[in-house]
Amino acid sequence: MEPLNLSFLEFSSPCRLFFTCVVVLLASISLVSSASNVTDKLALLAFKSAITEDPYGALSSWNQTTDHCQWHGVRCGRLHHRVTGLDLQNLELSGSISPHIGNLSFLGVLMLNNNSFHDKIPQQVGHLHRLRVLQLFNNTLEGEIPKNLSGCARLTWLRLGFNRLVREIPVELGSLLELQFLTLPRNYLTGTVPSSIGNMSSLEILSLGGNELGGNLPQALGNLTKLKCLAVPANRLSGTIPPSIFNISSVALFDI
Repeated sequence: MEPLNLSFLEFSSPCRLFFTCVVVLLASISLVSSASNVTDKLALLAFKSAITEDPYGALSSWNQTTDHCQWHGVRCGRLHHRVTGLDLQNLELSGSISPHIGNLSFLGVLMLNNNSFHDKIPQQVGHLHRLRVLQLFNNTLEGEIPKNLSGCARLTWLRLGFNRLVREIPVELGSLLELQFLTLPRNYLTGTVPSSIGNMSSLEILSLGGNELGGNLPQALGNLTKLKCLAVPANRLSGTIPPSIFNISSVALFDI
């Protein structure tokens, strides 16, 4: 009996090359994913190192031996296991916001409100191009609102009220076309209400009360056809309310 010819099972040279490329590609993807996950973990540990008080021990699970996707307040994507959310609100945390937060390149939600974070909002937050929700209200943050938050083009919520922020509202924020909530009350903001806010075609809530804003309300606010609430009391505004604002049928609350 002749031996069974199994040559048909052998790969041709092009096939061997193709499958070799596939194996190398999959290995490369795995290495990149692993390196990215390490970057996320290191960024979170750097964030923790800037915390000076944690009265409830909320960050006690944040250590080298535990999977960072299991840490308190951390949410990760199911497929890539990258950090997509950081929810540490209402924990009485004290400290500063580490600039390493900008290394969480998949972060979509950052909620640090109702704590005691101080110092400036790091410029690196503006590098989070996937960010949709930024809530830092009711802390003791100082300095200016970073102009480069305009780079977070997917932002829908920007809530920075009840801090100690100073200087003008950045004109650059007017490029945030998906923004629905812009709340900056009870800071020390000066200058005028920028007319570029009128470009925020998705804006529903505009709350700027309790600052030191002056000048007239811009006519461009009349372009905000989805606006439901306009609250700018306790400022130093002058002049009359632009008639164009009264043409917005969706407005349910005026507080000027």
